[in-house]
Amino acid sequence: MGSCRTFDVAAHVEASQIKMPLIIMCGYPCSGKSKRAEELRQYFTQHKDRKVHIINDDILGTEKNLIYADSQNEKNLRGALKAEVERKVTRDDIVILDSLNYIKGYRYELFCLIKHTQTPHCLVYCLTSADGSSDWNKSRESSDQYTQEILDALVLRFEAPDSRNRWDSPLFTIQKEDTLPFEAISDAIFKRKAPPPNQSTQSQPLSSTNFLYELDKVTQEVLMAILDSQKTSVPGDLIAIPGATEKISFANVLV
Repeated sequence: MGSCRTFDVAAHVEASQIKMPLIIMCGYPCSGKSKRAEELRQYFTQHKDRKVHIINDDILGTEKNLIYADSQNEKNLRGALKAEVERKVTRDDIVILDSLNYIKGYRYELFCLIKHTQTPHCLVYCLTSADGSSDWNKSRESSDQYTQEILDALVLRFEAPDSRNRWDSPLFTIQKEDTLPFEAISDAIFKRKAPPPNQSTQSQPLSSTNFLYELDKVTQEVLMAILDSQKTSVPGDLIAIPGATEKISFANVLV
């Protein structure tokens, strides 16, 4: 009886530490990402009794043409989105990142984030043609449109997801006329384990408080040893370095 009770308690503690999943939307501008994000929110709210947070480009409160016309503004947006995702996935809710997420390197950064927080994730790719996105953009209210120049530039820079990349998997590719595979997406984020953390995604221990002092001390000792040895050395001689087991050779000697 005692061992069974211990097992149940341990299982309960382990379950309570599971982080809730992240759904990353991806696609051209005006490809239906926000519409699909809202469909997912309604599904998980109504059918799975889950609270859903949608994080989108409105986080900075800046008009999107101003953001995507300037590389620094766009970088600030990606940083703000990533920070908000990191904050939200520590709660017991589903997070949907509704943005372009068109840069492969940025999607990899998000993958490293979910590895670090031990959070399952999946990618929903809203596939459309450049002409289709342009037509959809023109049908919007003028205040909500991308300029054609910016839309064309974003389409040109878009790096399509590939399910062979672990940061783009599981991948669900959805076209305009498709119905979202709600159950498959639910299984992908609730029935899969989070990717295991590795050394690169683990928090590194802080350096000791006297690290800079010790580094400077060792550097000075090495420099002094080299300078002293060169006073009596000729090109090709081996010079001993403090703390090193092998000697080094210099082609030139300072005089």
